[in-house]
Amino acid sequence: MRKPADLSRAARAIEEFLDAIGTPVDSDPELADTGRRVAEAFAHDLLAGYALDPAKILGEATGSSAAGLVVVTGIATTAMCPHHLLPAGGVVHVGYLPGERVVGLGALARLVDCFARRFTLQEDLGQHIADALVEHLGARGAGAVVDLSPSCITARGERRHGARAVTTAFAGTFATDTAARHELLMAIGLAHAGDDGHRADRR
Repeated sequence: MRKPADLSRAARAIEEFLDAIGTPVDSDPELADTGRRVAEAFAHDLLAGYALDPAKILGEATGSSAAGLVVVTGIATTAMCPHHLLPAGGVVHVGYLPGERVVGLGALARLVDCFARRFTLQEDLGQHIADALVEHLGARGAGAVVDLSPSCITARGERRHGARAVTTAFAGTFATDTAARHELLMAIGLAHAGDDGHRADRR
């Protein structure tokens, strides 16, 4: 359970941090209200996933006898690195093989936000998504391909501008069946190749 955010305390901590690293927080007017803005951004947006429940997101499912893959590609999102507190922006492609239920396509995008808008490693993000589909929706198999541009390597260190990181994760039958996993990746690749830029409704 996430404890309530203390925005005043967080704002003071940000201001202290800025002062500690030598920025002119007392003399630069552009930094006058930065503490509050940063606190609100983290609490209400960047880390909003802690307040979301994957079981609830996937709970509004409908019975279905569909046996084929369900795939949604190009779900735009931003994840937060727990090591440097820097964002990684990009897209997530999600697919699953239904059991006895299917869920609205917008729920898949909300599931991505549930886990992305937390402190998370990219390698773990896709696995959380796939595992949730199997555990809470009863999918026979699920997978996610996460394609992000991490600020950790584009804005700091070696500053490899334009670098992207791609990770895959599988659960259920996709974790053990090579042929099924290949079918999922092919479906994601074909769908993404034809993506015209539209994204799933995330509301």
